[in-house]
Amino acid sequence: MFRSIGTAVVRHPVWTIVAWLIAAVAIVATAPGLPSNSDESSFLPKSYESIKAADLQEKAFPSAFTPSAIALFQRTDGAKLTADDKKDIARITTELGKKKIDQVQKVVPGQPSKDGRYTMTLVQMDSKNAGQPKQADAAKVLRDDVKQLAKGTDLDVKLGGSAAQALDQQDSSKRGEALIGIGTFVIILVTLLIIFRAPILAFLPLFTIGLVAAIANGLIAYATKLFDLQANSSISSILIVVLFGVGTDYFLFLMFRYRERLRAGDEPKEAMVNAVARVGEAIASAAGAVIIAFLALILSTLGFLKQMGPALAIAVTVTLIAGLTLIPAVVSLIGPKVFWPSKTWQREPQNARFAALGRGVQRRPALTAAVSGLILVALSLGTLGYKATFDLASGSMPKTKESMVVQDEMQKAYSAGAAAPTDVYLSSTDGRPLDKGAFDAYADKLGAVDGVASAKMSQVNKAGTTADFTVTLKYEASTDKAIDAVGRVRDVAHADAPDGTEALVGGMSSIYKDIDTAVNHDYRTVFPVAALLIMLILGLLLRSVVAPFYLIASVGLGFGATLGATVWIFQGAQGHSGLMFMLPVIMYLFVVAIGTDYNILMIARLREEAREGRDPREAAGMALRHAGPTVAAAGFILAATFATMMLAGNALLTEMGFAVSFGIAVAAFVMAMFFTPSLTALIGHAAWWPGHADRPVDTSGGSTGGSTGTGPSAGAGRDTIAHDPAGRRS
Repeated sequence: MFRSIGTAVVRHPVWTIVAWLIAAVAIVATAPGLPSNSDESSFLPKSYESIKAADLQEKAFPSAFTPSAIALFQRTDGAKLTADDKKDIARITTELGKKKIDQVQKVVPGQPSKDGRYTMTLVQMDSKNAGQPKQADAAKVLRDDVKQLAKGTDLDVKLGGSAAQALDQQDSSKRGEALIGIGTFVIILVTLLIIFRAPILAFLPLFTIGLVAAIANGLIAYATKLFDLQANSSISSILIVVLFGVGTDYFLFLMFRYRERLRAGDEPKEAMVNAVARVGEAIASAAGAVIIAFLALILSTLGFLKQMGPALAIAVTVTLIAGLTLIPAVVSLIGPKVFWPSKTWQREPQNARFAALGRGVQRRPALTAAVSGLILVALSLGTLGYKATFDLASGSMPKTKESMVVQDEMQKAYSAGAAAPTDVYLSSTDGRPLDKGAFDAYADKLGAVDGVASAKMSQVNKAGTTADFTVTLKYEASTDKAIDAVGRVRDVAHADAPDGTEALVGGMSSIYKDIDTAVNHDYRTVFPVAALLIMLILGLLLRSVVAPFYLIASVGLGFGATLGATVWIFQGAQGHSGLMFMLPVIMYLFVVAIGTDYNILMIARLREEAREGRDPREAAGMALRHAGPTVAAAGFILAATFATMMLAGNALLTEMGFAVSFGIAVAAFVMAMFFTPSLTALIGHAAWWPGHADRPVDTSGGSTGGSTGTGPSAGAGRDTIAHDPAGRRS
């Protein structure tokens, strides 16, 4: 099949390129806009208690005041607010309400702090549009207006709250995307220049992947609208890295083999056909593993991950098609001039370092497997200290952003949980009015819960069937202590609800509690499904039952090592309270899926060497010698491109950038180069049971061993090259 694809593309390169350009123009011109949502509650399905509580609030208290923005006032000298200051704040609050800013429904005074140094103005926005870009726009107008109104006074005012956080997150995301894009471009360009010493080859993947990115973004927008998926601004940053990182991987897989075929004496066009035929299955299998792993995210209960899975799967699918059609078409059109001005492509290097590494694996596979395995196990011990944090706002932007400064100052000035109180909604189950005489006792029980600062009955709906009890926690809403405390509040609220009533607990801490439950569900569901599907792809590629088990086990060790190292770096060395809650899910899929690429490339080359008559140990050594440079180059570029996410300046992308880049480095330089080939050498022919994929192919009778595209039709040059005992070609 891959030989047929290569032949069709090489015969009609111009038409292939034109088809891609037409598709790009059509898709980009007609694709809908991609919406974005930063409302954490939108991540959860309707079945969770926090979402049920939010729905009940809208029905029972449609005019309930929930601030979307908070203007925090203090004197510029830090002293207590004076009577004149309070008059200025009252004037500013009144004038701000008169401006009738879009989305703003109410502007009311807030409570002063106990020390008298702070007070607030609370702004309510349309709850139906919570987390939408239009509320971030409203926050920008509010921030400008409130600062303008405070001019000429002794007041310093800052705008915080969820809408202001969305605005600051949006600005931080744009800056981060720009830095990631520039960093990715520079890393790929410089690395390819060093590898090939050819400017055309260095720029070629950047231009082709840019075209692929435009098509992928359009298709993602279509899918998001068609399936009503949630969008998030962080996805675009991840998408840049995935497209350029994975796209460059497949470009390298193909170009290294194309260069090898030219050195073997193939004519340029035949060299590209043979390159696609030989490495096409490995690229398709590697991409298939990534696509299936990403699609496994559809099983997630979190809207953010549900959207990310199909989006990234679409991106990788388009990249795969480009790797098998667009890139071969462009390169076959240019021919060997693509390597200009370098002439090193004409002669095969000795690959002395990789040859030496290959001989080491060949001679001592047990020692190599033991040492590399112990390194992975040792790093994996760090996972025992893993803790999750749920503060998406501070995790997605620097602490210096205005909304984050407001959050920190409010925690010091007020009760830490005052900025995001917990609400307990007590409702009648039979439609009768509630017994108000039981309210005080119920509030006292809620207030006595460990971790609660205060609890009071705030309001009752017009029908008297639902009461809202405001519970203020002692801790900031996203902390582990607050999440534990809201769990205890739920227990008491449910157990001590008066007869004929039921209780629902809402608020941000309740949402984070449910997100924690959802993530744990995803660990038990997404991880195993992704692993099983990847094993299935490996089994189909290798025609083996044995190999997929130790290959996926090695990648699992790589995941453990990566998470352990990330815990030690960020929780241990940098003192973070925890890692972003979705990091292990994302990291697992990137490290397992993309890390499997290198295992697939190495094991496919090992099989190819075995089919030429080499015993398992020699085949492992030769595979490392010839596939090692490709894995090293691809692994370095992909790890470096993911590392650019650390330039974004926020905790989420910094942690993600480090974790995934470290995981890719482990996958390429520990698993694929040492652990996997040494284990395969030790297991020997049994690794391919029940098939016989490593048996020598009889080229004299024209047998091709179909799956790899070898044999006379693949070009006799490669098949008839002799090897001396040291593994050097002659």
